[in-house]
Amino acid sequence: MSNFAARRHFAERWVGYLKGRLGFLSLTLIYALLVAACLISLASEDELSLGRNPLANLAKTAGEFARPSFLDLWFGDPHLEYKSDDGRVLRVENRQEVEADYLAALGRATWTTVRIATLGSLLGALLALPLAVLTARNLSAPKPLAWLAKAVLDITRSIHTLVFGLVLVGIVGLGPTAGILAIGLHSLGTYGKLFAEAIESLDMAAIDAVRSVGATPDQVFFNAVWPSVLPQFVASHLYVWEFNIRDSTILGLIGAGGLGLLITEATALFQWGRLSTVLIVVVLMVSTFDALSRRIRQALA
Repeated sequence: MSNFAARRHFAERWVGYLKGRLGFLSLTLIYALLVAACLISLASEDELSLGRNPLANLAKTAGEFARPSFLDLWFGDPHLEYKSDDGRVLRVENRQEVEADYLAALGRATWTTVRIATLGSLLGALLALPLAVLTARNLSAPKPLAWLAKAVLDITRSIHTLVFGLVLVGIVGLGPTAGILAIGLHSLGTYGKLFAEAIESLDMAAIDAVRSVGATPDQVFFNAVWPSVLPQFVASHLYVWEFNIRDSTILGLIGAGGLGLLITEATALFQWGRLSTVLIVVVLMVSTFDALSRRIRQALA
């Protein structure tokens, strides 16, 4: 009997393994078919072309990117002449002074981007917290409120920051306020999902113990839930904040201010050297914040 049970257990495990493998292979096949459909449809529409002289254009652009404009601060021509086709001097400028002014504007734009990301992230986290409490299944909130909160989180997470920004620029006007609100509304959905998952991962024994003594929902949250999830909340906030630092750099494209405005100007005028300088600042800013947030998350772990 024991041998029969062992064989049956082995057979059941083997069948489960095969089902898992077949399920994975089925998903892989569906994904491969989707990729093939994308490629075939784009090829049939002649949308996979690389344009004219792609290699020459790439070499030219890469050469201009390789010399960031900030180098003019030391190596720029202090007496650069702009001439007309007939050789007349139209104007003379000191490239070093011009670049110094540009770098000062770049510093102000960087600070604006940091402010947009910081305040927008905080706004999103504060708005998401009560919604996360309602959607966390282990806290058993009233179903109508839970469904409404989940709908709000799903909607805000589905709409891109740029879409929120475009709408809000039309409502509150150009400037950082539109960027802060756009970051906050989009982050609301992400924060809510992460916060709710952190609450759902709690040990229910502590929560039930507090409930058993007749604690109100507020007392249950602040005495049993909040102390346990605070480290995860902080780690989630740092993660989304780091993402928003990157995301806010493009909000200037729609008039929300910050580095995006300089990126728009550089690309519109084909000033790849200046675009290179802006992108270097973006990379340094994101890398610095990533290193700091990682240190904090490790300290909380």
